[in-house]
Amino acid sequence: MRLNLFRILPWKHWKMRETLCLAALLIAPGVAAQTPAFQPVDVPPHVYDGGWEHFVGGGLAVLDCDGDMRPDLVAAGGSNPPILLRNTSLQGGPVSFEDATPEVLDIGATTGAYPIDLDSDGLLDLVVLRVGPDALLRSLGDCNFEPVPFDTDDTWSTAFSATWEAGQSLPTLAFGHYVDRTDPDGPFEACDVNHLHRPDPDGYARFNLTPGHCALSILFTDWARSGRADLRVSNDRHYYVRDGQEQLWAMEDSPRLFTENEGWARHQLWGMGIATRDLDRDGRDEVFLSSMGDQRLMRRTGEGPAFSDVPFAMGTAAQRPYTGGDGRPSTGWHIAFGDVTNDGRDDVFIAKGNVQQMPGNAMEDPNNLLISQEDGTFTEAGDVAGVASLHRGRGAALVDLNGDGLLDLAVVNRRAPLEVWQNVSVGTGHWLAVDLRRKGVNTRGIGAWIEVDDGTTVQAREVTVGGGHAGGVAGPQHFGLGAAESVRLRVRWPHEDWSDWRSVRADQVLVVNE
Repeated sequence: MRLNLFRILPWKHWKMRETLCLAALLIAPGVAAQTPAFQPVDVPPHVYDGGWEHFVGGGLAVLDCDGDMRPDLVAAGGSNPPILLRNTSLQGGPVSFEDATPEVLDIGATTGAYPIDLDSDGLLDLVVLRVGPDALLRSLGDCNFEPVPFDTDDTWSTAFSATWEAGQSLPTLAFGHYVDRTDPDGPFEACDVNHLHRPDPDGYARFNLTPGHCALSILFTDWARSGRADLRVSNDRHYYVRDGQEQLWAMEDSPRLFTENEGWARHQLWGMGIATRDLDRDGRDEVFLSSMGDQRLMRRTGEGPAFSDVPFAMGTAAQRPYTGGDGRPSTGWHIAFGDVTNDGRDDVFIAKGNVQQMPGNAMEDPNNLLISQEDGTFTEAGDVAGVASLHRGRGAALVDLNGDGLLDLAVVNRRAPLEVWQNVSVGTGHWLAVDLRRKGVNTRGIGAWIEVDDGTTVQAREVTVGGGHAGGVAGPQHFGLGAAESVRLRVRWPHEDWSDWRSVRADQVLVVNE
């Protein structure tokens, strides 16, 4: 299999690159860690609001909905309507947005949104989660959408994920539901079932994934590198109280839960968000689960689905606020990995904020920006970087908004305005952004793996839809490269073999066609 590599010049101008050298290059070690710096951006006002059904949710979808190579934002509104912010930034210049919300997004009771090309027409559609029937919106181009009929119930949706299973032309869709609002004995121990929609000859067949334990984040991920994506579910013990736990569904012909006999370790937490990344470059992804109290970074142990907590000394627990003077436990929501200084090591952003007025948890609860160190530990930089907001953070995204190779930040807040920060760090390293495209089915290569070899270590990245907290990003995969001016790249497309290694230079966006 061959890769066609194209360099993206300033937006709307593409130029085919010359044939790239196949030889592996010896790359210098990464640059020294730099202090990250962000500055706030004025954006049109938007607030995620509402009663107890909107204590959770507040997701953010990031997608290029008008084809200008700039990521736009769609933020859930709760009792307010959602907002679509069209990106008006100049390449490498100040980040800016304008309100371009179409009439079709005048939807009530939204909790989140995820971008995905559902019909494989090359345009990114939207799955909008609601307290009520969910909405699937098909893209018409230029940030306009139309509703698509879909079999959804009047549920409280708080999580979503999707994948393309082998041999299917339509994606498999999973919806995570929270409390069953119709249960007269609720809300405690009244968790709703989750729904799996699998393609069949008539379109879709729906299955109940039961038991449900009040899901707040779900993610299809090929955790075992087997070529099959299984479904991880993070649940909120505040409502399942006694008998629930975290879950991992084996996506067999009849989906089933992994068991303790297979190595699955039963554990309970106030699960809010999921993120995965191979932080230590051992070829196996860590999983990071946000929670009330300790944030749970876990490494896989053994050959089965067993994961155990990393040592506390790694600095990832982020269990209490580091500013504001409130010593009660923190409440974590969206977790996003990304190399904010391009030093070749992934950092972590965690959106923080009290559920509402929970007295056992901190009210002054700043967002975390955990910066990876050379020894594998993390140090807090949210305050020095300028992103330690004390609002009730919910959904978030680390994404390059102005094409300068630095990851910017956007956060949806409950009962406070949406916040955007531009990354203005100096002395940063090299970078590479990889944008997968394919003709036919699954145009964005969901389920593909990307490997980037800098001559010292290999960064591996799975392309997924889901995880986070009620929202996600569809766009190029960003790799910080440190001092490396060129790297080797290869891709394993879904249900295919690895491509050949190709050498590519740093500091560009590559569209990689299958």
